[in-house]
Amino acid sequence: MTQISKPFNKNLLAMVFGVFFGFLLQKGGVAKYNILVGQLLLHDFTVVKVMLTAILVAMLGLYFLHINGKVKFHIKPTKTASNILGGLIFGVGFALAGYCPGTGAAALGQGDLLAIVFMLGLVGGSYIFAELSGFTKKTIDTWGDKGKLTLPAVLGVGTKKFVIVFATILSILLFFLSRV
Repeated sequence: MTQISKPFNKNLLAMVFGVFFGFLLQKGGVAKYNILVGQLLLHDFTVVKVMLTAILVAMLGLYFLHINGKVKFHIKPTKTASNILGGLIFGVGFALAGYCPGTGAAALGQGDLLAIVFMLGLVGGSYIFAELSGFTKKTIDTWGDKGKLTLPAVLGVGTKKFVIVFATILSILLFFLSRV
């Protein structure tokens, strides 16, 4: 009997989770163009509800895995200029296309032809980003480098206290959004 390599297992697991994530995006309605545009126009809060639920579940799950020694956090440095510029580019792309990478892939999977154009743009943008990465590392990435920041550290509270308070706030917010 041959043993399957670990990279194969990780890739297979990643594909299974990716398909499951796409399925959940599709079932949640956030792969539909009209739902996404409705969010941008502040008419439909489906996307916010799905994202807040994902943040809540991931935060609690990762916190418990971390305190039990199952995962280790690898905090990336906060680079203010890169974060702002990247956020603006992402936001403009989202507003123009009506998709973000995850919802675009899910929309493509459900047969949305507009998503093909979006995914081609995503690949093109990724190529341009890769080509410019040498330049951005020397310039934009150095502007406003704040090091490895976390919200609990910035707020000056312990991680456990932050998780409890933030989970409570997100739960209350989700409750009120479910009424909208």
